[in-house]
Amino acid sequence: MILILLFIAACFLAYSNGANDNFKGVATLFGSGITNYKKAINWATITTFSGSIAAIFLAEELVKNFSGKGLVPNELITMPIFAISIAVGAAITVFIATKIGMPISTTHSLVGALFGAGVIAIGAEFNFTKLGKTFLMPLIVSPLMAAILSLFTYIIFRYIRKKLKITKNSGIYINEEQKTNPETISAYNMIANASTKTTTSIKYTKAETYNGKLLGITSQKILDSAHFLSAGVVSFARGLNDTPKIVGLLLIINALDIKWGMIAVAITMALGGLINAKKVGVIMSKKITPMNSGQGFTANMITGLLVTTASIHGLPVSTTHVSVGSIFGIGTVTKKANPKMISKILLSWMLTLPIAALISGLLFSILQNVV
Repeated sequence: MILILLFIAACFLAYSNGANDNFKGVATLFGSGITNYKKAINWATITTFSGSIAAIFLAEELVKNFSGKGLVPNELITMPIFAISIAVGAAITVFIATKIGMPISTTHSLVGALFGAGVIAIGAEFNFTKLGKTFLMPLIVSPLMAAILSLFTYIIFRYIRKKLKITKNSGIYINEEQKTNPETISAYNMIANASTKTTTSIKYTKAETYNGKLLGITSQKILDSAHFLSAGVVSFARGLNDTPKIVGLLLIINALDIKWGMIAVAITMALGGLINAKKVGVIMSKKITPMNSGQGFTANMITGLLVTTASIHGLPVSTTHVSVGSIFGIGTVTKKANPKMISKILLSWMLTLPIAALISGLLFSILQNVV
């Protein structure tokens, strides 16, 4: 029974992770107006799921790190209530953040939950040195590195664009939304779409496009394609990096093959993104900084590069931190970053670890006395 509860807890964490994280890879697609929310989240779901499956073969080191090995004694790792406390503590933290629209790090939540349950269980025996070196250092350094790399990369790309005489054009694109509303049908719709009884709301949004050609193809088309591809790479990297962290909690279920654990987590993560990702998605896409397709492509390229490299080397970086850092780096260059929103996101990051630690520590104390 306790092992079933552990499996459910891990799936709850996977669902919360998908809800908070899945859209982050495609946030720049939606934010730059290249595609609508539905197409963006579908692309994120497909590529994230692919990354989760790839994790079966490429991310064994992360699975070991997030099982707790090296942080706490092996006897504690084999206790299901320890893993349940970590999974539920992290899941509740991420789910609350998702509901209020804050893009926080599941990695940070897991580290906090590992710390909270571990300290309650063994006190001073907890390996604080490994916690700082293996977990906290990459989490602190990665967003700063992402911001700096995206800043300089965009400056270089902008210089190359100008040398190639590709100019930017500020224009307006039209976004139409149709809604069933029989009581308030516009005059236009009464004539054109009377049989469907729908109203059409038209939104006008400013957008930047690129003029010029490369190899006979319009530069805008090339950038849009590259941007879609880069968003897929980021989502793939996120699935590759996050899935093993959750599956690490299932290692003590010897009856469950690790590959099936990866698949279960991948499916639940995808569902979380499809059902509950919109609030965080809008903040990531629209509230940090406005961007065009070239800027979005640059941010995604840096995010995908850093997260994929970290996954292969077993470094538990946060896709959230790296992605926000990359987008903020672009906003710094364009001088359009929203400092108020960034300060709110940074505050939520600061609160993530202690909240997850408190919940998991409290839960471990309760389960220790009950089970």
